[in-house]
Amino acid sequence: MPGYDPLRLSEIVEKQVVRREGSRVLRRYYRFRRDRWYGGIVTGDVVGCNLRCGFCWAWRFTWIGYDKGVMLSAEEAAGRLIGLARRTGTRQTRLSGGEPTIGFDHLVKVIEEVTGQGLRFVLETNGLLLGAREEYAEKLSSFHGSGIEVRVSIKGTSPEEYWLLTRARPGTWWLQLRALENLVRHGLEPGEEVYPAVMLSFTDEKGVKRIKRLLASIHPVLARSIDPEYVFLYSHVEELLRKTGLRPRIAYRPGEIPPELV
Repeated sequence: MPGYDPLRLSEIVEKQVVRREGSRVLRRYYRFRRDRWYGGIVTGDVVGCNLRCGFCWAWRFTWIGYDKGVMLSAEEAAGRLIGLARRTGTRQTRLSGGEPTIGFDHLVKVIEEVTGQGLRFVLETNGLLLGAREEYAEKLSSFHGSGIEVRVSIKGTSPEEYWLLTRARPGTWWLQLRALENLVRHGLEPGEEVYPAVMLSFTDEKGVKRIKRLLASIHPVLARSIDPEYVFLYSHVEELLRKTGLRPRIAYRPGEIPPELV
């Protein structure tokens, strides 16, 4: 089964969205916002990703659009998150949109700045680089107890589903599970500081049982801590679904999202 190498794609994308200026590492962002997720959170959306998910809500900035947005240092990005959090009375921050672990040194500095101000930081990641580079997971685990939360978003419940959804090499699906294993091994608390999110729109009950079994083999708490992900049918997502030919079993329109998913 053919497919692209997301680790190689990480290197290609990094050259487009990350720039080093002496000791500073700049990363491209396309917006900062406050949103309802996690009970209220401020978000920096980064440009560029190492997967090409056929249902991605941010595909205009992950598949393409690398010239959009603005290059910011970690201090500048963290400053925007902290300022927006203070203005809106929000205690949680995150990086999302693309893949925040691309430009890892930048990410670490953002986390240091944000958690140093007593704010919680949620890292939304597909986990591929954390699985491939254990030193990344070890570094993130050094924030244990300081307000970090790593949400590893697993694309599908098997290598076959993963290939269908992303067209990436099926074997790289396992790197997402290895990311969880690495983070737990190095000291992040399962279910609290690290947990899996799983795209369930394209699977069945057998798939759910399969992924729970695999997660339990890493740590029993992980199997009980799945944050379910489903496709939300924004107009640009429906456009992408038509392009990729994917047909979700379960999907929600933006005005019909169940409260438990927010």
